[in-house]
Amino acid sequence: MFEGLTEKLERSFKILKGQGYITEINVAETVKEVRKALLDADVSYKIAKDVTNDIKEKAIGQKILTSVSPSQLMVKIVHDELAELMGGEHTEINIKGNPAIVLIAGLQGSGKTTFSAKLANFLKTKKGKSVLLVAGDVYRPAAIDQLKVLGEQVGVEVYSEEGNTNPVQIAQRAIEHAKAQNKNVVIIDTAGRLAVDEEMMNEIAKIKETVKPQETLFVVDAMTGQDAVNTAKAFNDRLDFDGVVLTKLDGDTRGGAALTIRTVVEKPIKFVGLGEKMDALDIFYPKRMADRILGMGDIVSLVEKAQEQFDAEEAAKLKKKLAKNEFNYNDFLKQIQQIKKMGSIKDLANMIPGMNKIKDEDIDDDAFKSIEAIIGSMTPEERENPKIMNGSRKRRIALGSGNSIEEVNRLIKQFDETSKMMRMVSTGGAKKMMQMMQQAKRRR
Repeated sequence: MFEGLTEKLERSFKILKGQGYITEINVAETVKEVRKALLDADVSYKIAKDVTNDIKEKAIGQKILTSVSPSQLMVKIVHDELAELMGGEHTEINIKGNPAIVLIAGLQGSGKTTFSAKLANFLKTKKGKSVLLVAGDVYRPAAIDQLKVLGEQVGVEVYSEEGNTNPVQIAQRAIEHAKAQNKNVVIIDTAGRLAVDEEMMNEIAKIKETVKPQETLFVVDAMTGQDAVNTAKAFNDRLDFDGVVLTKLDGDTRGGAALTIRTVVEKPIKFVGLGEKMDALDIFYPKRMADRILGMGDIVSLVEKAQEQFDAEEAAKLKKKLAKNEFNYNDFLKQIQQIKKMGSIKDLANMIPGMNKIKDEDIDDDAFKSIEAIIGSMTPEERENPKIMNGSRKRRIALGSGNSIEEVNRLIKQFDETSKMMRMVSTGGAKKMMQMMQQAKRRR
């Protein structure tokens, strides 16, 4: 996501490379390129102009510290402006209530039903809530069945009334059912509607008026760019929703909707959808998103994802094994499986600073398959004791896993390097490892 915008912004900062100080002339040239980058990203002209005027005003006259170059200072100014444009600070979803009611609204095909299930999964697994999903789309064929299938996937009950075409009534009865079942949160999925469809807009307004939700979320497809922004404004004028959800953001290389929707509707982006899987839902943090747009990665989110998969008991066992130099292929396989649980390899790579320059086609989400096949072809003894590996064993493993001897050797080398690095960290050698990495960087 934001691939085009990131590249263009990086090019604009190069104008200041090698400059000893900031002047009105070199700032004007950089700002002009930043404005072009924003316009190409489908940001409206007015917003692009206002933002770049602010950037120019803040940049001119800035004193440059000896440790900071003009281009670095400009990156910082642009970063802060982008973060502010997207809302500045993160805004939490409001799930205070007994039960808390969340109403989902949006256009047809925006991904409301999928998001409803993702949100239910998020609240259940991350917030420990007991959730009820409500099938309130009484018009789209198979909408109820879709929500039931997704509800089953995430282990959340779905309330529906076959044959009832009154979504207001369904929502009311669902809330009563939730109270009887001691549910903490009720998520009401509704039919897709156009802002120009008066009857349908009256219906969603009636649902909101009747159930009085703690949170009304507007779901919109990020790939529709400025159309998404215009639609959000039309819905907000009628519904006065509490927050925006941008779906399909992983497919949006321009990013115009994410950058401007907050300014236009004056409502925060609360979640972004980054894939089809039920756990492919991220909380929206404006500052972290600005980091990613400027190619700085998003280490905080990466660490949070890692911590979600962290098992303290397993970590303690692993530390003991590393101290005794007993790390084996079974342990290596467990580490790979934990990484896979964190999400798509492409998404994880984009959270690492500098990795945005690597093209998606160079990152293979199936990269671990051959490793798993090779380890799976080892005998229990070989997995437990890596030292017994020899030429004949390697040939048998290669044949059994459908890989070449070279690939088996590559895995063994990777395993050895991982073992050394993990042992160094676990035995208090983290500082030494950092020094080694810095030395290697200086040599390059």
